Amino acid sequence: MTLRKPSAVLPLAALVAAAAVLTACAPQDSKSDAASGAAGSAAGCAPGALATRTNGTLTVGTDKPAYDPWFSEDKPENGKGFESAVAYAVAEKLGYPKEKVSWVVAPFNKATSPGAKDFDFDINQVSISDERKQAVDFSSGYYDVRQTVIALKNSKAAGARSIADLKGTKLGAQVGTTSLDTITNTIKPSTQPAVFDSNDLAKAALKNGQIEALVVDLPTAFYITGAEVPEAQVVGQFEAAAQAEQFGLVLDKGSKLTGCVSQAVDALRADGTLAKLEKQWLSDAVSAPVLK
Repeated sequence: MTLRKPSAVLPLAALVAAAAVLTACAPQDSKSDAASGAAGSAAGCAPGALATRTNGTLTVGTDKPAYDPWFSEDKPENGKGFESAVAYAVAEKLGYPKEKVSWVVAPFNKATSPGAKDFDFDINQVSISDERKQAVDFSSGYYDVRQTVIALKNSKAAGARSIADLKGTKLGAQVGTTSLDTITNTIKPSTQPAVFDSNDLAKAALKNGQIEALVVDLPTAFYITGAEVPEAQVVGQFEAAAQAEQFGLVLDKGSKLTGCVSQAVDALRADGTLAKLEKQWLSDAVSAPVLK
């Protein structure tokens, strides 16, 4: 899947975002095709005066626990960690200072399912995809990501050097994530993968041998192996698709805020803020081997 977490930044592969012109992208979409909502007009994006759930307040959702390096100390409101920092930067662009931002718990699977939301936008390592865009809106992409395999150092899976080497491996990932899609569509293992409600459960399964390897995004992989499960190692990462997978902010389907939020993300990419935050929280990198 995807996880999230804190201020202690571990060396990660330098995944510095490119281009300034984006409206979004999906694992299969072009980066100019990411946001599903109508572009907000300048008049409709008046700073601090958007049609938010609570007048004068921007409500942001994320899962709990909120993991490092995406958040810090399981406290999204502290501004530490890549996604917390991005959320506040977007809020600032929209005209909402930190004291006007409120956080709510939004489980990953629920946030991406059809139905009314209790947040204005959600930030939770959600990959933009055509399938998800049937249920929710996405902002422009704020982070380009690759999926990664980790395994215990003493396991057979740790020696995998190709996708074929993983075919007979008992793999696991969090429900509803691109990590699970990677197992199903890229690795195509001979054994049904284990699916977990959270990455905490998935990590526990890796530790106790219920699964041989876990698929997560690259920053999360380095955090898990460096701080949480030091007996595990990064086995390798998967090649980026022609159009890179991106994380996007999630909004209610047809939200009036989608265009404004995308404008804010685009501005943060154009002025270098996203690259700066990525370097602060996710970089100083180690390259993981590429599995083909």
